[in-house]
Amino acid sequence: MTTTAVQTSPYDLDNPYATLSLNTKTVNSWTLAEAVDGAASAGLGAVGLWRDRVQEAGLASSAKHIADAGLRVSSLCRGGFMTGVLDDGLDDNRRALDEAAELGAPELVMVMGGLPDRDLIGARARVEDRLAQLVPYAIDRGVRIALEPLHPMFAADRAVISTLGQALSMASPHPVEAVGVVVDTFHVWWDPELYNKIRQAGKEGRISSYQVCDWLVPMEADPLLSRGMMGDGVIDFDTIGTWVRAAGYQGDVEVEIFNEKVWSTDGHQVIENMKQRYRDLVLPPLAG
Repeated sequence: MTTTAVQTSPYDLDNPYATLSLNTKTVNSWTLAEAVDGAASAGLGAVGLWRDRVQEAGLASSAKHIADAGLRVSSLCRGGFMTGVLDDGLDDNRRALDEAAELGAPELVMVMGGLPDRDLIGARARVEDRLAQLVPYAIDRGVRIALEPLHPMFAADRAVISTLGQALSMASPHPVEAVGVVVDTFHVWWDPELYNKIRQAGKEGRISSYQVCDWLVPMEADPLLSRGMMGDGVIDFDTIGTWVRAAGYQGDVEVEIFNEKVWSTDGHQVIENMKQRYRDLVLPPLAG
């Protein structure tokens, strides 16, 4: 008689922070070393990195500091911006994939860029063409390209991919180990097709990252800075987390917040608040 191994969930209410990742943007005033040390001392399992902090500290030094702290790198942000008419962005994205590989980041988050002109269809076609050129390089480096759809209000200046469905369609021609998608609650919470698309992404094995923060009401004057700590806005983390769990995602959960008030708060206090909100609001539906 043969037995089938039971896959256990990494989300444990008794060890709640093992899969919690501090994105360096959440503590934007800190250096990379400060963010790594803060995450490690707080008992977190991982950090999500932005390239600017890595470049400030140096690539080799950053990789060593993170390894010495006993942390994982959940993702590197960001690549993308491949909608240009004259600049295809490929060289910078190859550098980003190299950086991710050296850091041990399994995913390179890509924000694909906005409009250089009024040709939205053309911009998306350029992204598809350039993505296809990058895929062999990503496979060679052992890093997955993680396509991040942004809320439609950012379509003109930041991301011509606005929905999880669009990201999945763009990923579909490529091997699952080469191209995945990001489920970022700030950007996708409003989508009436979200359940179906998270389910599809799970079936295809394409969920690269689950990123969480809240949507504030009223919004800040700059919408980019309207991300809030979980529980301070309108997002239903219980429902979305249940969908993500049902889709089979078992990776780290990154908290990524762009907010001037959060950035001006002491980083250790931010992390403690983040841990409490994660434990109370985000983790329970993931743990089931």
